[in-house]
Amino acid sequence: MEDLRVTIIQSQLNWEDIDANLAMFSSKLKSIAPGSTDIILLPEMFSTGFTMNVAKVAEGMDGKAVKWMKELAAEKKCVVTGSLVIKEGEHYYNRLVWMKPDGTWEKYDKRHLFRMGEENNTYTIGKERIIVTVKGWKIYPLVCYDLRFPVWSRQPHTPKGALEEGYDCLIYVANWPEVRNYPWKQLLIARAIENQVYVIGVNRIGKDGNDMMHSGDSVVLNANGIPISKTKANEESVETITLSWKELEEFRKAFPVGMDSDKFRIE
Repeated sequence: MEDLRVTIIQSQLNWEDIDANLAMFSSKLKSIAPGSTDIILLPEMFSTGFTMNVAKVAEGMDGKAVKWMKELAAEKKCVVTGSLVIKEGEHYYNRLVWMKPDGTWEKYDKRHLFRMGEENNTYTIGKERIIVTVKGWKIYPLVCYDLRFPVWSRQPHTPKGALEEGYDCLIYVANWPEVRNYPWKQLLIARAIENQVYVIGVNRIGKDGNDMMHSGDSVVLNANGIPISKTKANEESVETITLSWKELEEFRKAFPVGMDSDKFRIE
């Protein structure tokens, strides 16, 4: 299996201004040469910030933000992903779009809606998980508040310890406030260790339209929960990190905790 290259973007966001955010990210990504990375990761609600003002900012899957993702993925010859505000019928979704270089896409609608920010009263809950594949790697993308619910990200195993519809890399795109950055950092480590996978957390920085500060603390962790990225808190950054398949495979073989895992079913 080939190694996987991931590019994490830690940035401030322009509040409820889709055009400004798309222009900003386009500028930041100019230095990424086509084919030099496999996945570009943007934060939660990357085109608007974490807003409940859906009447102002929501777009359809044919809107300018999704079109921009499609064009960027084709130009950079890689997957582009992040979440944005999507309207379908009378429903609004905090939707992660997994845009492929060929213009096809997959979606994940956020399962755990942040009730302390009225997200559960504004958006429709997602019910389906997705596992996507890049270069043979199985990747499980989630959104922000999902991080607090380990059952939703639990790695399934067979009795012999082999992966059974499992995954190799867990991704969280987020708008996670600085006031709760300690849980953010600790929970990302826990998800890596308990599931024996690479974990990527991509978070914004700066103050949003609700005067909430964000420190970023974006990170890529190996299966031992050890950081392998260099992005610093409170700094804008574009960083590409290589995930080693050999390192992951050897670690799992040497320490097969999945053989003793508990079986359960999510309703």
